[in-house]
Amino acid sequence: MLRAGMARADITPPKGLELAGYPHYPRYNEGAHDPLMAACMYIENEDAKIAMVTLDLLFFSKKHTTEVRRRVEAECGIPGKNVMISCSHTHSGPWASGRLDIESLEAGKEQPKEYVEDLISKIVSIIKEAKEGAFPASFGAGVALCGAESGVGGNRRIPGGPHDPLVSVMAVKDAEDKIRGIFVNYTLHPTFIHEWSNVCTADYPCYLRMQLEELEPGVIVGFAQGASGNQSSRYYRQGESYDEAERVGRILGRAAHSVLAKMEWTNDMPIAVANSELPFELRDFGTEEELMEKVAHDEAVYKELYAKYGDSTNREEYYLWQNANLKLLGSEDQLGYIRMQKKGIKIELLDDEGPMEIQIIKLGGTCVVGIQGEAFVEFALYVKAMAGFGMVVFNELTNGVLPGYLYTPESLVTGGYETDTSMLGENFGKHMVEKVLETIEEVK
Repeated sequence: MLRAGMARADITPPKGLELAGYPHYPRYNEGAHDPLMAACMYIENEDAKIAMVTLDLLFFSKKHTTEVRRRVEAECGIPGKNVMISCSHTHSGPWASGRLDIESLEAGKEQPKEYVEDLISKIVSIIKEAKEGAFPASFGAGVALCGAESGVGGNRRIPGGPHDPLVSVMAVKDAEDKIRGIFVNYTLHPTFIHEWSNVCTADYPCYLRMQLEELEPGVIVGFAQGASGNQSSRYYRQGESYDEAERVGRILGRAAHSVLAKMEWTNDMPIAVANSELPFELRDFGTEEELMEKVAHDEAVYKELYAKYGDSTNREEYYLWQNANLKLLGSEDQLGYIRMQKKGIKIELLDDEGPMEIQIIKLGGTCVVGIQGEAFVEFALYVKAMAGFGMVVFNELTNGVLPGYLYTPESLVTGGYETDTSMLGENFGKHMVEKVLETIEEVK
């Protein structure tokens, strides 16, 4: 017999804290357009107890996950390895990890200590609340289709390129058939709200949550990000605004809700958890002199394009200079990494996050995969195809971060921001997939 519990907490930061997400654009919180939330779905049977937490944050460090697990195990009796913490990846929330943008590293900027300590306590509290409030429950899972064909989002490096259009949904209901909790996973950067904003927002997941709460009053909703390292609304959105975030969020919310009616529910299922680790593989960026030349070249290209098209309202012309700007950010980061390492200055996303954790949770016929960092969608598509489960939920930015994007070797041919800014070696993604599939076998 299954038991489940749901709980949530407001994790909106106080005014004045730096907002994460847009290098070169320092922003400090002036308030909240909508509250940032943490949500917990707790499930147990006779043999296992698991807790899945989602956070409206850009990143959440591995070292913070370790502390949450230590406290949960001591205070709640849930094995630490059975706690999964995933991020929505909003670009309008506070820092809760190290960073890779060189300006911040060189300036010695640190995480907001008091906020992070309070955040950790809130996560522990909602896990405890969800467990203590557990009720006889049924669990269901399923998917809906909603991608580029719906004008929502897709590949941001190659228009029309590989993307994952699945809206993955897990839900619990009580003995009276009332839906008590819904967890949604979708693969799309929450970047409808850009660097012009100085307030907190969950971006489109705010409206996804709002839509579901209107359709299922009293429900608690969590949102986890899919493998969106190369997925965004860049070539598909109708603008960068709250109206557009609402349009997309509500489309996804309605798609998620449609899954509930066709779910197969069960009040008895096997639960299993497996965890493994993968040592980081780092790349060689070359010499400082070579990188200085690269930065100079990329800066000249960007400035030329911006001079031509910086004031243009044409989206194609906007992409020309903006993509060049992102490429410049990548090459600047590479140069910065070399200089930081030469000076012996700590890079938290490298020093605090390794080795990479892979976490697998089996919930009956559903397999939940959690990996650290931002991954290109091709990796998730391959895992979903090869896992041998009826449904696979692929949560990136889970239980920690990585020192840069998890990119495909093929993407190095064209380069760009994602590949240029990553400290990871080109074969690390392949080895991650192998380790994920190997770890999945442990729960079968």
